[in-house]
Amino acid sequence: MTALLALLALLPALLVLTAPGARAADRDPAVSLSKKEAGKGGEITVSGSGWRPDALLMLLICGRSTPERGVIGGTNSCANADGRAVTTDKKGAFRKKLPVTEPPEPCPCVVHVATVTGEQALVDAEFTVAGHPTADLPRRSGDGRLAVLATTRLEGDSSLLTWFGAPPARRLVLTVGNLGSAPVKDPVFEIGTAHGVYAPQWEERQWRGTVAPGGKARIELPVELSAGAHGDYQVSLRYGDKVLAEQPWGVGRPWGVTLFWVLLCLVVPAAVFRIGMAVVDRVRPRPAGAHRMRRPAAPRTAPTSTDAPTSTTSTAAVLPWFTPDSAPSENRPRPTTKGQA
Repeated sequence: MTALLALLALLPALLVLTAPGARAADRDPAVSLSKKEAGKGGEITVSGSGWRPDALLMLLICGRSTPERGVIGGTNSCANADGRAVTTDKKGAFRKKLPVTEPPEPCPCVVHVATVTGEQALVDAEFTVAGHPTADLPRRSGDGRLAVLATTRLEGDSSLLTWFGAPPARRLVLTVGNLGSAPVKDPVFEIGTAHGVYAPQWEERQWRGTVAPGGKARIELPVELSAGAHGDYQVSLRYGDKVLAEQPWGVGRPWGVTLFWVLLCLVVPAAVFRIGMAVVDRVRPRPAGAHRMRRPAAPRTAPTSTDAPTSTTSTAAVLPWFTPDSAPSENRPRPTTKGQA
C-alpha cells in the first residue's frame, strides 16, 4: 500500500517530465550545418532544435569569431545584408537555407544564430568560407568589465519636424568605468527601446575609444524612435549580457499631424465645392433674351415727326421689359376720364 501511494504521488511529476514541451525546455539551443566549408556563392542548410517555440531568429555569417569567444565586434563583423530570418515551429526547431557570402572581417568564421525579440539566446556554429582571408584573433590580455559610475540621462530637444511626425531623437549620456584588469577598446553596446508591455527592440551602437583599467570615460550614444512615436518609452543600455542602465523617456504627441489632417478635411471639401459651383455656373442654361441685356444700349436721339413710329418700335425692341403689343404708342386713343366726352 505504501509503494502504491508513492507511485500515485510521483505520477504528476512523471507526466510533466514526459511532456514534449518540458523536454524542449530542458534542452539547450543547438545548431547544425549541412556543410562545414563552402565558397562564396554557395548555399548551406542551417538546422536547429531546442529553441523557444515560435521564436524569430536571425542567421548570419560572421568573421573574426569562434564558438568559444563569440562574435568579436558584434554584428559589425557579420554579412548583415545577406542574413536570413526564420521562425521556429511549435517544438522549437527550424530549418533554413543560407547563402554563403564573405563577411567584412577575416576568418575564423561562424554561423551566428540569435533570437531577435524576447529572451536573448544565441549559438555560434563553426564554419569556413573557402577563399576568404584568415587572421588570428586578438589576444586576451585580461578581463575588462564596464560599470556605470553616474546617473544616465537623455540629452537633446525635439525640433519643429518632430511636432509634425519626424522620428524623435536623443543622446544617451553616461559615464562608465573599467573595473577589470584589461583595457576595453571600441566597446559595442546595445540600446533597447520598449513601449508599454512590449519587449525592447535592441540595436547595436559602437563607441570609438579605449577605457583603460581603472579609468573612466564619458559615452554618448544616439537613440532614435520610429516616425510618429509618442507615449512613455523605456531606454535600456546593455553591454554583453548585463543591462547597465535604464532611462524613461516621455515622448509628446505630434499634434502637427493632427492639425494637418483637420485642415485637410476642411480645405479639400471647400475647394471641391467651389470647383463644383464654377462648373454648374458654366454649364447651366441661360434664359431667353439674356444675351440682349448684355449688349450696350444704342444712343437715343430725339424722334422727329417723320420717323416717330420707327423710333417707337426700335425703343420697344431695345427695352426687354416691353413686348411689342404692350409698348406705348402715340396712335392709341387715350383713356377718357370721368366727366369728359
